[in-house]
Amino acid sequence: MFRFDPYSPLVDADPFPLYKTLRDEYPCFWSEQAQTWTLSRYADILAAGLDWKTYSSAKGNLMTELPNRAGATLGTTDPPRHDRLRGLIQHAFMKRNLEGLSDAIRDIARDLAQSLRGRPRFDLIADFSSKFTVRVLIAALGLPPGDEDSVREKAVLMVQSDPQTRAKGPQHIAAYAWMQDYASKVIAERRAHPQNDLISLLSTACIDGDRLDEREVLLTTTTLIMAGVESLGGFMAMFGLNLAEFEAARRAVVADPALIGDAIEESLRFNTSAQRFRRCLQKDVTLHGQNMHAGDFVCLAYGSGNRDERQFPDADRYDVGRKPRHHLGFGGGVHACLGTAVARLSTRIAFEELHKAVPDYRRTGGPMHWMPSSTFRSPLRLEVAA
Repeated sequence: MFRFDPYSPLVDADPFPLYKTLRDEYPCFWSEQAQTWTLSRYADILAAGLDWKTYSSAKGNLMTELPNRAGATLGTTDPPRHDRLRGLIQHAFMKRNLEGLSDAIRDIARDLAQSLRGRPRFDLIADFSSKFTVRVLIAALGLPPGDEDSVREKAVLMVQSDPQTRAKGPQHIAAYAWMQDYASKVIAERRAHPQNDLISLLSTACIDGDRLDEREVLLTTTTLIMAGVESLGGFMAMFGLNLAEFEAARRAVVADPALIGDAIEESLRFNTSAQRFRRCLQKDVTLHGQNMHAGDFVCLAYGSGNRDERQFPDADRYDVGRKPRHHLGFGGGVHACLGTAVARLSTRIAFEELHKAVPDYRRTGGPMHWMPSSTFRSPLRLEVAA
């Protein structure tokens, strides 16, 4: 009997054969272990993402949700509240002028890349992408310098889950509590002494007299830290993995840096770190002969939709010249990721500088160790030889 458990370490290790079976034979599948339906075809996932009235995010969007977060953040609300939050947060993003960060981002990337020059082996995550991500996050949000290691450690724990209990463990809950306490102190400092950073702008964002309240600023800041560390960090790890494993692709991108943008889009399609997000049905739905009921949870398997041959021919081939359109690497519908611009900008600059310093690198082999998460997929380490 076919089984698909999104909490299983086997799914973290290699979900794609299972996704293909789901798409071809069980496109609307009930997982008894996870107590959730899984939608695996591109068209169904896209339609669900657009139909927020049926597929609601208000009970949480992570497969394993953090306490007191559902219904209070951008990713866990539906319109009209979602529209209000998105408008205010987007207002702060626009005032921050993320393009203005590009010089700082390049300085960070160049410094880290140069430290790798001449090294025969290094960990692309520990020595480059994770350090880069947290430093960029600190620059953009306005977090205190020197907090990089603690912020990354807690943010990574927040998105993990226990594969045995299929829930957040005490260490994950404690990390979330630490992050909320940390963020509240930074917010209080920025309220007292505003600066040109995103936390200061979130605290003062105003549209027609409407502002984010204190809880909304806190949860938004906490979510941005979590998303910045894991979503950007996880994607950069997956992009690095693709280039380390596919030599022809890496050589093409190194030879012509203008290809990096297309390679980023193909990696978002081929190996997105944002694999699965959750919705809750607001009414009964019949799909592919299966009767789903109001109140049931539904897993939108973005990672599967991006490999759907019905949408992307030869979908299991990594092709930096593909120019994939309308992939699900940043989600879709009203809950499409707000940080797409800074993610693309940061990743492009980071790998431009890495390839100047280390143009030739490849994975050293051996087993991969994956982060235990029902929502995100990224390696914990990525040892490469240069």
